[in-house]
Amino acid sequence: MNQQFIAKTFKGLEEILAAELVALGADNIEIQRRAVAFTGDKRLLYKANLHLRTATRILKPVATFRAKTPDEIYTEVMKLDWSAIMTTDNTFAIDATVFSDEMRHSRFVAYRVKDAIVDWFRQHTGKRPSVKVDNPQLTFNVHVAQDQCTLSLDSSGESLHKRGYRTNQTEAPISEVLAAGMLLKAGWDGQCDFVDPFCGSGTILIEAAMIALNIPPGLYRPSFGFEQWNDFDKELFDELYQDDSGERPFEHRIYGFDISGKALKIAGENIKSAGVGKYITLDKCDIAELESPSDNCLIVTNPPYGERLKPEELEPIYMALGRTLKHRFTGTTAWVISSDEYLLERIGFKPSEKIKLMNGPLDCLFNCYEVFAGKKEDRFAALQ
Repeated sequence: MNQQFIAKTFKGLEEILAAELVALGADNIEIQRRAVAFTGDKRLLYKANLHLRTATRILKPVATFRAKTPDEIYTEVMKLDWSAIMTTDNTFAIDATVFSDEMRHSRFVAYRVKDAIVDWFRQHTGKRPSVKVDNPQLTFNVHVAQDQCTLSLDSSGESLHKRGYRTNQTEAPISEVLAAGMLLKAGWDGQCDFVDPFCGSGTILIEAAMIALNIPPGLYRPSFGFEQWNDFDKELFDELYQDDSGERPFEHRIYGFDISGKALKIAGENIKSAGVGKYITLDKCDIAELESPSDNCLIVTNPPYGERLKPEELEPIYMALGRTLKHRFTGTTAWVISSDEYLLERIGFKPSEKIKLMNGPLDCLFNCYEVFAGKKEDRFAALQ
């Protein structure tokens, strides 16, 4: 039986997520703000959690209603038959997202939903389920847009960006979901070599390998939220989890470079944990000294930037990146993300495409640079 679901994502990745859902066989796909709604059956829900690279979580709406105050939300939640959803043995938590002129405190909305669930069970069974903030069996999401309220059951549990392979990280690692989204935006499909000149803890390299091999991103996760649902079908999930028929060979090479030996050590640990070490080469190298390891490669990278770092200190890095691309990566396509447009301009190329993305709280541009041979002033600006 088909039901409606909502896959959440980051700003700018909605179309990529919609395309992923089409490929999985989802129906009635509707792009929303940082989310994509779709319909499917239980098999698709499990597959979506296992296979979607750009989703952060997948919600199953259990009720939609209108309410103007937290007390009205309480009244509506009390109307539900909670015995069909959970038992008093389940632990649960409430996550609230509120966009309302009347209800300004999401925590109070969450409290009233919690109160309604607890009071319903007290009235009907004389017992109450326990709230557990850390690692609850069930997580409910209440989304309020003015007076439109949707109460959903979170099928993912921990955010889907937590793939399960990361053993350590550098100071400002990129999210696995954002890394995968950038790679898919860049058209990465494993049909050439791949280079990340600022690889840090290796997230982009690992996501590139998993895409090239078509390894499900949820394969290494210890659990999913739906495994605690009262209708969980373990036989169906085991069948989907063990199905490796979609995996494919990767006959090229992935190269990661960084100036930090510490970052490269962390990257090596994460790559080993993800089981993709035989496809990835790591090397310590300054961007100014980097030589192209391949005649045919795609570059996707996340160089230093951010609120703690001053543009004038980073300017030489971006200028060196531009010179290296121009002189040693002719014929290559390079995609670079940064929150600082001034620094991106220091690369010295005119981008053929600019995509707006969010890296955590930072508004970023993800720019595409076509590195042509020769001095083609109409295609890229001369480097200073």
